[in-house]
Amino acid sequence: MKKKGFFAEFKAFISRGNILDLAVGVIIGGAFSAIVTAFTNHIIRPIINWVLALIVGGDGLEAVYTFLKRVYTTVDGVKVIDLEKSIYIDWGAFITAVIDFLIIAFVLFTIIKLVMSAKGYATKAASERPTKEEKKELRAQGVNMRDRKAVLAATAELRAKNAPAPAPVAPTQEELLTQILAELKKQNEMVCECGEECHCHEEPKEEPKEKKSRKKKAE
Repeated sequence: MKKKGFFAEFKAFISRGNILDLAVGVIIGGAFSAIVTAFTNHIIRPIINWVLALIVGGDGLEAVYTFLKRVYTTVDGVKVIDLEKSIYIDWGAFITAVIDFLIIAFVLFTIIKLVMSAKGYATKAASERPTKEEKKELRAQGVNMRDRKAVLAATAELRAKNAPAPAPVAPTQEELLTQILAELKKQNEMVCECGEECHCHEEPKEEPKEKKSRKKKAE
């Protein structure tokens, strides 16, 4: 039973879309990397070495190497440098590796950008399509469901109509401070010299004429 469970999990794992996409990407990436490496090593590198030889002044690869230790060997009675045993810096190989990296990075960046743009377009197109409930309302309105442009336009109008009202904008800190200062100022104006709140600063209200006449008769 454990073996069946293990193999079932393994099958589900390798059957996932992301794993398959990753495997395909690795295979294609390896093949593309081999092509770029062959191009840079057998075409770009000889050109770089030739240019370096022209700059330094000399013939052969010995002119473009910086030797740290030379080991000589004899070939047909002629003393030559044994590159396999010598220690040297190959500037052409380094520059070629940099160019190799830049080419691969640029191509990968372009592919990823195209894929992300395609996914964004597909996501946007899917979000613009009406849902089942919206399709019912569109049919009730008499919209021709075969006309894609009309359906998308009617869906946009329907969503704008059913969209919730925007939430009230919260006041900023400056607005809150201004309101608090205004409230404090009002409270201070209502406080007497004694430090208690009263209405002595309020303007006196005029009494009705009937009350004034009654007061005069009483006097």
